[in-house]
Amino acid sequence: MTLSDHPAERHRQVAGLFTERVRGARSWDAPSPVDGWAARDVVRHLTEWLPAFLASGAGVDLPRGPSVDEDPVAAWQVHCDGVQAVLDDPETKRRELANPHIGSLPLDRAIDRFYTADVFMHTWDLARATGQDDRLDPGFCALLLAGMEGMEEAMRSSGEFGARVEVPADADAQTRLLGFIGRDPFWPGR
Repeated sequence: MTLSDHPAERHRQVAGLFTERVRGARSWDAPSPVDGWAARDVVRHLTEWLPAFLASGAGVDLPRGPSVDEDPVAAWQVHCDGVQAVLDDPETKRRELANPHIGSLPLDRAIDRFYTADVFMHTWDLARATGQDDRLDPGFCALLLAGMEGMEEAMRSSGEFGARVEVPADADAQTRLLGFIGRDPFWPGR
């Protein structure tokens, strides 16, 4: 599948795949490729950081579902639906998100750049943790990798990404992206 260039549609596609992996998870306590995280923590991360980012930067309040500890599937679905509603709102294209670290951006582009890309990459983590199909769109992998390589120093200094994992020179785009963000693309999973 080729992912859309439009933020609302790309989120629908990326979050749709993540939703499939959430619904397919059988053990929420299974370890994930992110050191110290279980499958449940992947969902927790995605549902917890964005609400504060949107509230402080754009005055957007996302609906809250149950806690991830209580019901990870429902927590994800309420959150995902809330983000999609923001992106589908015609007013969103005219709104800005302001943040001291990134400046001002159109709200839909900020969600796309920082959040949808995060969901995309964490889809691999959840899939690998729960023994599901972990293939990602190769074109979007290549696009993300190209964009991140130019700001590697800033990314590493943020503490959000681990040290680069070396991969074979002839590796595909997904393997190179995973290695770049500090994942072992050959992590055994379940």
